[in-house]
Amino acid sequence: MGKADRKNPELCPPTHSDEIKVSFPREHVMLLTFNRPKALNAMTASMVSDIKNVLDWFEKEPYLWVVVLTGEGRIFCAGADLVDWKRREEAGATKDDQSVVADNPHGFGSISRRCSTKPIIAAVNGGAYGGGTEIILNCDLVIASDDATFALPEVKVGVVAIQGGIPRLARIAGHQLASEMLLTGRNVSAKDAATRFGFVNKLVARSQVLSTALAWAAEITANSPDAVQSTKRALLLSNQHGSVEDMVLTHVWSKESTRAFKSSNIKEGLAAFSERRKPRWVNPTKL
Repeated sequence: MGKADRKNPELCPPTHSDEIKVSFPREHVMLLTFNRPKALNAMTASMVSDIKNVLDWFEKEPYLWVVVLTGEGRIFCAGADLVDWKRREEAGATKDDQSVVADNPHGFGSISRRCSTKPIIAAVNGGAYGGGTEIILNCDLVIASDDATFALPEVKVGVVAIQGGIPRLARIAGHQLASEMLLTGRNVSAKDAATRFGFVNKLVARSQVLSTALAWAAEITANSPDAVQSTKRALLLSNQHGSVEDMVLTHVWSKESTRAFKSSNIKEGLAAFSERRKPRWVNPTKL
């Protein structure tokens, strides 16, 4: 990697409202912060639009390899802003709710069903509810404060956690534990989320949530971005294929796998290993 490659380039994310914040705290890492602390970072339609535009840009930016998601204030995300939802319905600004789900391939907050080949880390301060938990279930790594609580309480207000949360929780926790959360709508402690339900990787003090998530992001960016993104594609395919053989054959011919086999990073990794030095990775080529 040349000297110019090591410097943080001029990164210009799409224009967005102050409902989100975007920063670049580490090399190759983007931090996306939900920024409606007074509303517990509940999602509005405009906030979802901002997140979609920024994440679509992130996906295409070769310099950025990992995104960390967090929430400003005392909670990660309280789900949908039901007040905003009701206001838009009264104004006739919403369409059929089933169509909203079907026409949005990225899911709740433009995250809960997003199939990104770049790692997504959730830094969860205080907890998450409803769609906020659905977002977390689609993240690759979850760092949470030890006082956090989680819930999928949709049934309590007559709706359904249909933005990807149900199948993901069932795969992670199993049918019975998923049913415990989904059918009762009860709150789950951080400890139970980590040990019983299995969707939290690490619990830390609230003051250490973001720094820990960024440290894990740095650990990922120390690896070949081509290999990481090819591995992430394999993880996504593992959720789509019941057969190991089908998954392997689909993955080996994927664009990410082809790039990993043919990129300069695989040569650099092997050379660095034989020369007993740290590898000098370059940004992946655009697919």
